[in-house]
Amino acid sequence: MDADLDTLATALYVKTDDLLKANPERVPARPKIGIVPKISDAELITLAVMQALLGHTSERRWLRYVRKNLVGMFPALPGQSGYNKRLRKLPDTMSWLVAMLGADTSIATDDVWVVDSTPVECARSRETVKRSDLAGWAEYGYRASHSRFFWGFRLHLVCTLHRLPVGWSLTGAKTDERAVLEDLLARSPAIAAPQGGRQILIGDKNYFGKHFESGLTASGIELLCPARKAEKPRTGTTFFKPLRQVIDSINWTFKGHLDLERHGGRTIDGVCARVAQRVLALTTAIWHNDNLGLSIRRSLTAYDHSPLGIIHLVRGRNDRGRVVVVRPSAGQRPGQQHDRHASHRNYQQANAQAGSIRDCPHHRRTHEE
Repeated sequence: MDADLDTLATALYVKTDDLLKANPERVPARPKIGIVPKISDAELITLAVMQALLGHTSERRWLRYVRKNLVGMFPALPGQSGYNKRLRKLPDTMSWLVAMLGADTSIATDDVWVVDSTPVECARSRETVKRSDLAGWAEYGYRASHSRFFWGFRLHLVCTLHRLPVGWSLTGAKTDERAVLEDLLARSPAIAAPQGGRQILIGDKNYFGKHFESGLTASGIELLCPARKAEKPRTGTTFFKPLRQVIDSINWTFKGHLDLERHGGRTIDGVCARVAQRVLALTTAIWHNDNLGLSIRRSLTAYDHSPLGIIHLVRGRNDRGRVVVVRPSAGQRPGQQHDRHASHRNYQQANAQAGSIRDCPHHRRTHEE
């Protein structure tokens, strides 16, 4: 397998399709009588992950892009309204897939975790807050890094040092981070302490309190965090700063690569679906890189900007002598004059030869059996 978006999409579809067929209770229930959807839940989830990786924040523009460039992989596409409605019913399914894909990696049993939360802003103006459908769910909170207040939610993450999410939760902005962590440890079997081992958890100064730390110790988790002003210096403080950069880089990946701050959710179901979509996208990339045996598992470079169906790009010169990057036509070598019409024909042929995602050998074998 290769580290490209085509291979990742096929691998994710096959894995998701097998998991959902083995666990049909994880799929939202549909009425027995009605219109049968032309696109399966596994295809829809694959489509949503690709949307997050390629940075399309508008569902309408994303579906228009798929119809133009990826029709070979997804021959039957819903409209924007149908895509949105079905996606809003899949947050629980995507959250379950995050846990299943994470458990299928070699780094799921890491004995060091990092924990933190990051703001998920939903509105800024007072008028937007007054008329928003998120009223009663979103709250005002303080963003220390920007020294200002925000209105929205907080995404709480528990990750390994390889940036793999092993537990996450979306709460109001004022929710105590310690209470959220205790709830994650109680209801998430994926982050249970290993048998006969010690789990190290690295957090910031918001995770404090003797009663809180004693509860973690009883669960087999050792908390490491910087000392507060009224506390004595803790052991291992010199190691906190470089390791704390891990969780900061994860938050930057969500906001810089996966456009978490531009989620566009207007209802609680929409916000939950879009956050789960991005967490699943990061987990999918790490899962695929781990299966490929790559040393840097959290790298999204091979997936976040490469259009499907385009094999390579070549450098050429335009009429004015300036260096430009163009798509090569069939049989063209770097340095030759670029033929725009031949390149377009080559691009269409690549899409036509890509075939539907349902035509992969594993999918055919599964359905023939």
